[in-house]
Amino acid sequence: MTKQRLDNHEELSLVDRIVSGIKQEIESGRLRPGTRVPSIRRFANKQEVSRFTVIEAYDRLVAQGLLVSRRGAGFYVAARPTGPADEERGCPLNRTVDTVWLIRGHLASECLEIKPGSGYLPEDRLDQEGFRRSLRALARESAPELSQSADPKGYSPLCEQVRRALAERGIAAHPKQLLLTQGGTGALQLIARYLIAPGDPVLVEDPGYYLLFSELRLSGAHLIGVPRRADGPDLDVLESLVQQYRPRAFFLQSLLHNPTGTSLSPAIAYRILQLAERHNFYLVENDVYAALAPEGAPRLAALDQLNRVIYVGSFSKILSPALPVGYIACHPDLADALTDLKMLSGYTSASLSERLVYELLVQGRYRKHVDRLRDRLRKALGDTAARLSAAGLAVFHEPQDGLFLWARLPQSLDAAALARQAVSEGLMFAPGNVFYPHPKPSSWLRFNVARSDHPRIYHFLERALQQTAHATVPQEELIALDGPLEGIARRSA
Repeated sequence: MTKQRLDNHEELSLVDRIVSGIKQEIESGRLRPGTRVPSIRRFANKQEVSRFTVIEAYDRLVAQGLLVSRRGAGFYVAARPTGPADEERGCPLNRTVDTVWLIRGHLASECLEIKPGSGYLPEDRLDQEGFRRSLRALARESAPELSQSADPKGYSPLCEQVRRALAERGIAAHPKQLLLTQGGTGALQLIARYLIAPGDPVLVEDPGYYLLFSELRLSGAHLIGVPRRADGPDLDVLESLVQQYRPRAFFLQSLLHNPTGTSLSPAIAYRILQLAERHNFYLVENDVYAALAPEGAPRLAALDQLNRVIYVGSFSKILSPALPVGYIACHPDLADALTDLKMLSGYTSASLSERLVYELLVQGRYRKHVDRLRDRLRKALGDTAARLSAAGLAVFHEPQDGLFLWARLPQSLDAAALARQAVSEGLMFAPGNVFYPHPKPSSWLRFNVARSDHPRIYHFLERALQQTAHATVPQEELIALDGPLEGIARRSA
């Protein structure tokens, strides 16, 4: 590598320029595998740089797998790794359509370009500039502050931010009632591990949050589904199940429900609390989309003030999935017990992530980011609902806020089969069978409206529906396939 080439990237540090220059030589083929590169002393003299600079650059190239060090012989260009076999490069969704299938779909990037079934916001809806500012602010702090042991309950300034946010939602929480967790899923893991013994009956929503079902199964819970309607759980069915099973807890989402996008009415919320008090079971309220909900929306925790309600929140859904920081608010005694379990289970506070979230909240951009996001999602909800209807799908409920729409394919089409077919065209859908506590065939799909603006989604759906336009399925079979929600949607239409 010539000195002129080394000087071509003045904006980079000297070490970075050396690494970049040698990397280009290797990738272009001018330095072939097995070639010995100049010794540290020779390179330093020729380029008129410090030997320590060359040592650091060579060490980075070794760490990146571009060079290998041979004791007493110097540094050599590493052999190029052989690529994976064709079958290994295939899409990871060539498997049964289930919970793991959907998780893999969230993470797959090479074979899936468009993901209306993903549960996360796309990158262009995140505050990336705020993220970078917060990282820079955090990097300016002294090393001892960043490496100190974390408080078992979490970073206390962030806990105070949570307490203030809860107060705005009508939930009065003392610091003793709060603990931070590794995301909303980490919060649900802790609660399930503490509350549930193998065989315990637990009420969940049907349809509902698929990862919650997996966590509860790992705890040995006996899952009992409560049909979800447009205004919340079906109270008649709920009361019957409570009397029959005497559950340990009811896990539910009051607002912006995943997958249906629906929210509890105040009347339903009061009745649920009365049932919980009368029959002595916990209510675990999952409110991870709280920032997107309208002001004054009815929350169980606000009505109950954390007596029987265990409240779960998260920052990951709005800020970034790369920041798994959530929280639990509950009765002080329960908060202490969950904190002990957090330490014993290895759920230590992710102090760096918590401090980064704190910086994002206090730098003054967060509220504006949420307001912009809410406005964009409101428009996307209307646009997506209209396009789904035009393509031939029936939307279960069209909310004013939130991220999700729940839509039914024509009755002859199985959502899992359609989702599997879509993978070959680079599309990832979220089929309804994954969202049932006891998976079964379904004609429902969940749509993330922030990811549902690409024309290819609707072109695919229209073609798929045209191909099955002449197929029919008996009405009785449809009711059996889709369960209580199908019948409720049909009656409310």
